[in-house]
Amino acid sequence: MEGRRVRRFRPRSQPQTHRSLLPLHSPANSSPPPPPPSTTVSCCYCDFKFWAFNQPLFHFGKTHCRILRAWFSVGVGFGLTLLFSVSLLLIWELGRALNLFHGSLFVDLAARFFSSFGTSIADAAYIITATVISVAVHELGHALAAASECLQMEYVAVFVAFLFPGALVAFDSESLQQLSCFAALRIYCAGIWHNAVCCAVCGFALLLLPFILFPFYIHGDSPMVLGVPSTSPLSGYLSPGDVIVSVDGVPIHNVQEWMEMTSLINQLALGDRNHSIDVPGFGTANRRKGYCVPNSMMEESKQIIIADNQSSCPNDLTAFTTVPCVYASMLGDGHPIRIEKAHCLNAKDVIKLNKCGDGWAAVITNGSNCICSENESCSSPIPIPGLVWVEVTYSRPYSLECLRVRRKSFVDPRTSEGMESNCGGTFVFVGDIIFMARSVQLTAYRPRWAFPLGTYLPNVLERILICTFQVSLTLALLNSLPVYFLDGESILEATLCHFAFLCQRKRRKVLQVCLLMGTLISVLAFSRIALYTL
Repeated sequence: MEGRRVRRFRPRSQPQTHRSLLPLHSPANSSPPPPPPSTTVSCCYCDFKFWAFNQPLFHFGKTHCRILRAWFSVGVGFGLTLLFSVSLLLIWELGRALNLFHGSLFVDLAARFFSSFGTSIADAAYIITATVISVAVHELGHALAAASECLQMEYVAVFVAFLFPGALVAFDSESLQQLSCFAALRIYCAGIWHNAVCCAVCGFALLLLPFILFPFYIHGDSPMVLGVPSTSPLSGYLSPGDVIVSVDGVPIHNVQEWMEMTSLINQLALGDRNHSIDVPGFGTANRRKGYCVPNSMMEESKQIIIADNQSSCPNDLTAFTTVPCVYASMLGDGHPIRIEKAHCLNAKDVIKLNKCGDGWAAVITNGSNCICSENESCSSPIPIPGLVWVEVTYSRPYSLECLRVRRKSFVDPRTSEGMESNCGGTFVFVGDIIFMARSVQLTAYRPRWAFPLGTYLPNVLERILICTFQVSLTLALLNSLPVYFLDGESILEATLCHFAFLCQRKRRKVLQVCLLMGTLISVLAFSRIALYTL
């Protein structure tokens, strides 16, 4: 994370050979060449200093000083607003700790925010990338703001202090103190302002990403599987590159619809216990989700006679019970209906039949329990109590077999008849569908053509943008805290200089009290956040 641990109003102690006091108004071509990078190593601190960006940034800031000053003046307003807002949250946290207020808004929001960061190796790589981008944007803001005030930076340093990484831009403190208070505020608030702009850019890029990738990817058609962990209950059904078409007959267009539909099906199946059938040996079954099974198939199937609550079906068959329409008038008493007979049917054959009952999420039965013909019976599966029966339809457009079928169909359309099964299918999952939905990694982008690593590119871009948004927002909030060694300390000190009725001694006292209280409350708040997220 970015960490600025030295106030810019305070002179830095360093060896004279490493101090680079460059002239503030000399042209770039007359300045001496930058010295080679140097390092400082101690028991708790080490850094790497370099001067390569001094002259380019100083030249750019001087050339566009008017525009940059106006730009960073807006940042002053944003930085002061954020400092005031964060201070109010800290006061609220102090009042909550003293039992003056109920609820902990700061801790709750921060804990939910930090808990969104993952812990896998891939997540760590995204966080590191986002941190480098956010810190570079933050320090670039300070450097450009200083250059627009004709204040040249001494060096850029990347450091590790007490195992925490960070970066800083060093300026000559004497030249910095000669600036006006508002000019100093522009420099201090520039990092926070640039992090906020970075968040806005990331959010805008996420909105435009489907249009940017439109020539190469299809967005919002059907979610595609990126990964199926071995611990996932769908590891035997789906594989990377598969496309989820529908759930219980309802078309799925993105990851959000996938989660919402599985949640809805779970509520429909387990939310109302009055509309159920109690079958001895199998438990409670939802009678409102069924299939129109031909009577001939029912006669050929193995029939189970329930006796002493003991019943079973072969491993490749599933127990179904017939629900006549006469039972529709018996649902009002709230008591389950006892069925004494069940049939063992092949679920792969049954799911190809027409659906009946009103327990399906899709409006495919016209709300009627008796849409089957006279030669058919509405049969409902009998799942294990507490588990849900759900149909998932998928396709495999990028499999070799499917690509071969498509290639042949261009030559002879008849060759694709009877071979569409190679391009997908439908399977039944019985279990905890909420865990099922969360166990697979999906993306809303589908490549128009199969090319190496193209499947994962949109997801990588999305993750980088989301992580950069989160890390940049974290940097802006942390540096706006009125605590020691961060930008909030310098912003607060420069702000107090505008209060003419306070003498210098009183301003120092007010500053020390505010920083001490802010630091203590922040330590308390982040300790509670760490306990909450662990």
